[in-house]
Amino acid sequence: MDKCAVKNNVSKSDSNSSRLTSSSDESLYSTRTMPSRGKYSENRLDIICLSHLRWDFVYQRPQHLLSRCAREQRVFFVEEPIFGASNPYLEISRRDKNIWVVVPQLPHGLTEAEVIALQQSLLIDHLFLENTITDYILWYYTPMAMPFTRHLEPVAIIYDCMDELSSFKNAPYALKQYEAELFERADLVLTGGFSLYEAKQHLHPNVHPFPSSIDVSHFGKARRVIETSWDQVAIPRPRLGFCGVIDERMNLDLLAGVADARPEWQLVLVGPVVKIDPEELPYRENIHYLGGKSYQELPAYLSGWDIAMLPFAHNESTKYISPTKTPEYLAAGLPTVSTSIQDVVRPWGRQKLVQIADTTDEFIGAIEYLMGPTFNYSKWLRRVDEALSFNSWDRTWARVMNLLNATVSDRYPDLVTTKFSSLVAGQTDVTSVSPLTNS
Repeated sequence: MDKCAVKNNVSKSDSNSSRLTSSSDESLYSTRTMPSRGKYSENRLDIICLSHLRWDFVYQRPQHLLSRCAREQRVFFVEEPIFGASNPYLEISRRDKNIWVVVPQLPHGLTEAEVIALQQSLLIDHLFLENTITDYILWYYTPMAMPFTRHLEPVAIIYDCMDELSSFKNAPYALKQYEAELFERADLVLTGGFSLYEAKQHLHPNVHPFPSSIDVSHFGKARRVIETSWDQVAIPRPRLGFCGVIDERMNLDLLAGVADARPEWQLVLVGPVVKIDPEELPYRENIHYLGGKSYQELPAYLSGWDIAMLPFAHNESTKYISPTKTPEYLAAGLPTVSTSIQDVVRPWGRQKLVQIADTTDEFIGAIEYLMGPTFNYSKWLRRVDEALSFNSWDRTWARVMNLLNATVSDRYPDLVTTKFSSLVAGQTDVTSVSPLTNS
C-alpha cells in the first residue's frame, strides 16, 4: 500500500496547531477562506466522497465506482473519524493512482459540536487548501456528513443511497433528519437497487436505480480450479459458501437449521463479523467461519464451493438491500440459493437464475435440487452468461457520468465538455437495455 502524506498532523503546523488543539478557542468554530473557484481549466474535477464505510473494510460498491472515477479524477475518500489521538490531524494515505483515503484522527472526550467543528476545519485547512481543491463534486454515502459539509459550494452533489441506513442496527438518531436535508441539496440521487428506488423516488426529482453490478472477469476466475485457500482446502465437500459481512442481516437460525439437518454438508462463511456478538453465532462442526478476505482472494475461495448461499433474515435492515454477491456468485459459476430478498427475487429469482427459499426445509430442498441430476448446469450457465453480459461496473460508471453530465450541463456547459467527456468516450453502448430489469 503506497502511502503519501501520512499523518498530516496539525500539531506539526505552527500556524494552525494552537487553533486546532484548543477546544476552548473561539476560532475552533471557524475556517479559513476556501481556495478560489477555478475557471474550469484543463484540471479535472475532484471528487470528495463522504463515507460511513471504510475503504479497506470490504471491497464493494463505493470502491467499484470510485476506482473507475479515479482513472480521470482525483478522489478524496473521507471516512468517519477515529478517536484517540492526542492532537487532531488528518491521516491521508494513497491507494491507487488517484485515490486518497482521508481519516480524521480526533481526541477522546469532545462534544458533538467540537467533533463537527474540527472535521470542518480539518477538511478546509488540511485537505482543500493543501491539495488546491477548487472545483469539486461532493459524493455522499452518509448523510451524517451534512453538519460539517453543508457550508461547501461544490459544482454538484451526488447522494449514492446504497442502503436504507436508518434501518441498520445502531443507526444514529439524527440520520433521517440529515438525509432529508441531503435530499433537498442533492442534484442527483442514485439508489443501490430497485426496491430502494421505489421507496425514495418521491423524495427527489432526479432519482435513478443502480442495482449491484459485476466484474465478470474477476469472479470468472473461480470457474477454473484455482483453490489455494489454506484455511478452506481441508474442509470436506460438499461446501455451501457465503461471503460478505456477517451482521444483523444474517438468518442465524436458518444456518443452524441447515447445518443440523445435513451434518455432511459444510457451511463456509467468509467475511467479518460486525455489530453482533460472535457468541450469538451458531457453532457446529460443519460450520466454518474463515474471517474477512481481500477482494483479490475471493475467487480462490469461491472456486472451492459447490453451492453459494444468501441466507438473509427478513427484518428492517434487509428490506431494501441489493446484495452485490448475487451477480458475483453467478459470475463464479455457482448455483445459488437465497431467501426471498426483494432485489434478489427481482430479477434473479424470477428468471430462475437463483433459487428462492425461506424455511430450512425449502432451503435444503433447493440445495438438493441444484446438486442433483435434474439440474441442467450447462443450460443454466449459458443463461447466466447471457444475463451478465449486459452488466458491468464500467457500464454502470458510464451511466452515472452521463446522468451527471445531464444534471449540470445547463449551468456549466464548458465544465461538462472539458471535464467529463473522456470518461464516457470509447464506452460501449451504455444505453443498451439489460434483461435484468425490475420485472
